[in-house]
Amino acid sequence: MPEPVLVSIAAALAGKSVGALYELVRDRFSKRADAAAALAASAGAEPESAEVAALAEELDREQRADPEFAERLREQWANEAQAGHADRGGVVNQITGTVSGKVLQARDIQGGVSF
Repeated sequence: MPEPVLVSIAAALAGKSVGALYELVRDRFSKRADAAAALAASAGAEPESAEVAALAEELDREQRADPEFAERLREQWANEAQAGHADRGGVVNQITGTVSGKVLQARDIQGGVSF
């Protein structure tokens, strides 16, 4: 079973919301038809879908086979996460991995919060 971070990466790749990371994986997977097919099949899929799970499995397989790729993948993932930073009082809320329970993301709250 892939690590939660790989599932998060796979979900982001499915949404093509991570440009340089997508290119890294697409280029790497171009050498393996089954991996390229998993990437293509995941396009637009929901994060909990079988397609995203299959992509996470391919990422896991590839990172186990090549520690250098694993390092580049995680480095690029961290870069993409940092790219969503706020300037001049803005806010960026981000959750990765599996979340269970309630989550509140906010900037300024006037008054109380209850669930």
